[in-house]
Amino acid sequence: MIQVFNTLTNKKEEFKTMEPNKVRMYVCGPTVYNFIHIGNARPICVFDVFRRFLTYRGYDVTFVQNYTDVNDKIIRQAAQEQLTPEATAEKYIHEYETDAAGLNVLPATVYPKVSLYVEKIISFIQKLVDNGYAYQAEGDVYYRTRKFADYGKLSGQSLDDLIAGARVDVNDIKEDPLDFALWKGCGTDEQHWDSPWGSGRPGWHIECSCMAKDTLGDTIDLHCGGADLIFPHHENEIAQSEAANGVPFAHYWMHNGHINVDHKKMSKSLGNFFLTRDVAAQYGYEVIRYLMIQAQYRAPMNYTAELLDACKASLDRLYQCRDTVTAAIGNAASGSIDPNAQAEFDKARENFIAALEDDLNTADGLTAVFELVRTLNIYAASAASKETLEAGLAVFNELTGVLGLLYERREDAVPQEVLDLVEQRAAARKAKNFAKADALRDEITKLGWSVRETRQGVEIKKI
Repeated sequence: MIQVFNTLTNKKEEFKTMEPNKVRMYVCGPTVYNFIHIGNARPICVFDVFRRFLTYRGYDVTFVQNYTDVNDKIIRQAAQEQLTPEATAEKYIHEYETDAAGLNVLPATVYPKVSLYVEKIISFIQKLVDNGYAYQAEGDVYYRTRKFADYGKLSGQSLDDLIAGARVDVNDIKEDPLDFALWKGCGTDEQHWDSPWGSGRPGWHIECSCMAKDTLGDTIDLHCGGADLIFPHHENEIAQSEAANGVPFAHYWMHNGHINVDHKKMSKSLGNFFLTRDVAAQYGYEVIRYLMIQAQYRAPMNYTAELLDACKASLDRLYQCRDTVTAAIGNAASGSIDPNAQAEFDKARENFIAALEDDLNTADGLTAVFELVRTLNIYAASAASKETLEAGLAVFNELTGVLGLLYERREDAVPQEVLDLVEQRAAARKAKNFAKADALRDEITKLGWSVRETRQGVEIKKI
C-alpha cells in the first residue's frame, strides 16, 4: 500500500487514484529565463523517482510538466541578452532539457507551454469573470480571494494570517490586498496578446490551472512541487480551478523541502548560489541526482561539498559492486540458484518497496540497496553459481533502476591490443617472470587501462 504525506490534509494517507492503476500527475516546471540551480534540481529528481516507482508498481502514469515561457523575468533576461523573449525562452528550455537529461530524468508525457495556451487562458479567466470570482481593474484582471471560502486550505492559514505574513502585492486598484492577478495589462510595444480586457499577458498562477485542466482534466490525482510553491502559487491554483470547474482540483499534494547551503538560505547576494550545470562540471550529474534522493524528500537539505563527496563515494560503492558481481559471473560455474541467496535477494526487494511505499522514503530505500550490496559482495567472493549471481545482479539493477542511478559510467570495450598484453602478462606471471609482467602492466597503463588480479579473476578497467 503506497502512502504519501498529503499537504492538503497535513497527514500521511493511502494513495488512491481516481481510475484503477492510472495516475494523473502534474509537476510545476521551470520558468525558463536562466539555467536551473541546485534547488530546482531537487523536485526534478525526487518526483522523477516517484514516477518511476509508480510505474514499477504497475501504474500507468501520465506525467505533465509545464514550461513557463511567458514571464516578466524572461522579458528582462531577453533585454540583457539582446534577444526576443521567445528566443530567450527557447534557449533556456534547451538548457533545462540538457540538465534534466544529465540528471537522468524521464521525459514528461506532455510539456505544455504558456505561449501555446494564451487563448485557453483567456477563456478560463473569462469564466471566472462571468461567475463573479474575478474582476477587471484598469486593464488588469484580479481574482476575488475572499469569495473563495476555502482559500488557505493548502497552506493551513487564515486569510488574515496570509495577509500579515505573506508576500502580497498591494496596490490601489485591487479590491482587496490579497487579490492576485490573472491578467496583466501592458502596452503593445512589448510581449502581449489581445484580450477582452485589452493587450496584456497571463498572470503566473493561472497558467497551471489552465494547462492541468487541458492535459489531465478538471480533477487530477497528484500535484507536486517545492515547498516554496505552497503559497501563493498552489493555493491560488486551487482557488482558480475549483471556482471555475466546481470540483476538487487535486486529491493529493506532495512538496519537497528546500535546500540550504552551509546552513544558510541559498541566494545570489550571499554568494552561495550554485547552478546545477556548474556543480555537474565538477562532480557529474549523477552525484547531484544521488544527493537529491539520499534524504527523505520532505526534509530540508543542507548542501555542502562534504555531502557531495560522500554521495560520490556511495555511488562508487554501487558501481564497484556491479563490476565485482559482473566479473564474478564471468568466472563462475553454472548451477542452480542458491535458495538462501534468493531469499536474501527477495528480502532486499521487499525492504526497498516498503521504504518507497512509505511516503517515498528514498533514504531507507538506499539502505535496502546497500544491504543487498553487502550480500552480493559476499556471494561474489564465494563459490556461488553463475545463476545465483545473475539473480542477485538482476535485483540490484532493478532497484537502482527505480532510483534512476548507475547510468553515467558505461563500460568501454577492451581493445584487442590490451587483451593481448593482458594475456602475455598472465603467461609471464605463470612463468614467474615478474619483471616482464610488470613491464607489460606498464604498457597496459600507457594505453589507458588498469589490470589487477581479484578473487573473481583478472579485472581490466578503463583508467
